[in-house]
Amino acid sequence: MPSLSSNRAVDETSEEALLAGLRAEDDDAFTIFAHQHAGPMLAVARRIVGNEEDARDALQEAFLSAFKAIKSFEGGSRLSTWLHRIVVNAALMKLRSRKRVQERSIEDLLPKFLSDGHPATPASAWRETGDSEAQRKENRTLVRAAIDELPEIYRTVLLLRDIEELSTEETSEVLGINNNAVKTRLHRARQALRTLLDPHFREGP
Repeated sequence: MPSLSSNRAVDETSEEALLAGLRAEDDDAFTIFAHQHAGPMLAVARRIVGNEEDARDALQEAFLSAFKAIKSFEGGSRLSTWLHRIVVNAALMKLRSRKRVQERSIEDLLPKFLSDGHPATPASAWRETGDSEAQRKENRTLVRAAIDELPEIYRTVLLLRDIEELSTEETSEVLGINNNAVKTRLHRARQALRTLLDPHFREGP
């Protein structure tokens, strides 16, 4: 098979040509595939597992799985979407293999209500934040740290739905839970995240 990279730039290789090359076990196709997707997919794994070493291990395992399964890929979605699902699964497996640590209860982070049904602590509007790059970076750091405080089963649902933008059905399939469980966990995770972020963003007196 002629070399893919000898005839066109890496980023210009068509999806069809790349898929054909991967199925034919062409070395150039594997190189192009890794070049196009390694960076973004490492970021995906890093968001889920939370550290560089585990993220790189998960990415390597995901690429090996993808290369082994490429001939069974039916082309019903983009290659990047298919690989994204494999990376998410590899990262979740890496996360589950860790020694479990004592986690904070989600109940500690959910809104509390009085006997009459009113919130114990009324919601407060959040202040306007600056639009500078430094402020945006600080906000991202605060949000990331808050997400990391969530119990694992809630953190993963939030990451998959709100950060990785998987659908409810895709998240259900990846985690092996039903759609209602995904929706319930996501709602509770969002509530808990707001509780954690409120001290940083609420308007002052």
